[in-house]
This record gives sequence, C-alpha cells and structure tokens, in this order.
Amino acid sequence: MHSSSLAGKSIIVTGGSTGIGAAIAATAAAAGANVLVDYVADPGSADALATRLGQSDPSGSVEAFDADVSKVEDVTALVQEAVRRFGRLDVLVNNAGMETRHSLLDTSEADFDKVLAVNLKGAFFAAQAAARQFVAQGGGGVIVNVSSVHEDWPMPGNTAYCVSKGGMRMLTRTAAVELGSHGIRMVGVAPGAVDTPINAQTVADPAKVKALDDAIPLGRLAEPDQIAAVVAFLASDAASYITATTVVVDGGLMQMSPGL
Repeated sequence: MHSSSLAGKSIIVTGGSTGIGAAIAATAAAAGANVLVDYVADPGSADALATRLGQSDPSGSVEAFDADVSKVEDVTALVQEAVRRFGRLDVLVNNAGMETRHSLLDTSEADFDKVLAVNLKGAFFAAQAAARQFVAQGGGGVIVNVSSVHEDWPMPGNTAYCVSKGGMRMLTRTAAVELGSHGIRMVGVAPGAVDTPINAQTVADPAKVKALDDAIPLGRLAEPDQIAAVVAFLASDAASYITATTVVVDGGLMQMSPGL
C-alpha cells in the first residue's frame, strides 16, 4: 500500500510565498517535507512564511530562496540550492504564475512575453532542471504543474494567460511521456476560481463574487488549502500511477458556460 505521506521529501514550490503556493508549502511541511520556496523582489513574504511555519512546529521545514522563474539560470540555481540544503530533490511544484487580463487586440508584446516567461518558460525549464536532477540521483521524482481550468476553457479578455496554460497542459502530457522510463511522473492540477491575491479584485466586489459563486455548481470559490491538498496527494506515493494528465479542482466550473 502506497503512503500519502511526504515525510522526508525534498520539495521545491515556485511562487511559494503567497496564495496557492504558500498553502502548498504549508501543507507539505505539515506532512513532513522539507520545502524550498522562491521569491522575486519580496524576500519578506517568503521569510515570513518560513518563520510562521517554523513557529507552528510542522514536521518538515520551509526555507526561502531568491529566484526569478523567468530566468533559466535562476531555476537551475533553485534546483541546485534545494539539493545543497536538503541533500536531494524529490518533488518540483511549478506554481508561479501571473496574468495581465488583456484581450488579443489589446495585448502588448511586453505583456505577452512577461506572462509566457513566468507561466510557461519558467515551468518548462524548472521541469528540465528538476528532471535532470532526478535522473542524476536515480529513484525517479515528481513534477506537479499548477495550471488552471483555462488550459482548456476559454477566458475572453485574458488571452495570453490562457495560451500559457494551454502550453502547460501539453508540457505536462508530452514531458511525462518522455520521462516515464526514468520513473518520473508529471501531473497537472487545474484550479478553478480560488480566493487568492490574483483574484483580489474580484473577491473585493460582492456582486462579482455572487456572480462567480452562482456559476460554480458547488456554489463557492475554492480556498488555497483545498488546492494544496490535491497537490500534496499527487506528489505522494499514493498517486504513483498518475502521470501525463491534469486533475481539475474547480467545483464543477468547467461544465458551465465559458467566459468567466
């Protein structure tokens, strides 16, 4: 019987200082993992997370590292740092993401490049660095790509973001097939609407929250902890036969009309 424990695992969570990433880091640490989260230009939030989790006495640990996932040298250094601190790497969670919320007609080249660099290029080369480490150390490994329902579900007015998540969908499927012979799994997680900083503008508007809740069959936005629980399961040995696919965690949202 395979365990759902993450005890003793070494885990990287990109974009791990706030929102879903912070919840993943907390969940993994509470399950006994040693977690390295990256931050960009805001070490305070990452350090505060590490301190808070340390004070709550989790079974594992959370540490912070300065890395810009849009830069290949930074994600390579992030993997190397996890190995230096923890002795090996077992799991990469590609969680870092951003959006600009512009339509095709209004998206600038700079906006497009920024979104694709963080959401897709960052995930691609972090996965490459992690997979190379998994192969070198032996014993396989897990890569979890935190995507979005918008990898498959249109969101008019947010085209570059949808393109980036569509790319992540095929990264998950194609790379997982390539890496299977090395005992490496790659799985996507597609959250729907989640109460996080990226949705702060929506959450601050009661009318928008009601419209969104009404569009979700379960009638409410997800909490970050609910996404983190799925990521933790997929990262564990209990999910040892799941790869090259996406697990949708959206309260039924994708079954409704597109356009939110």
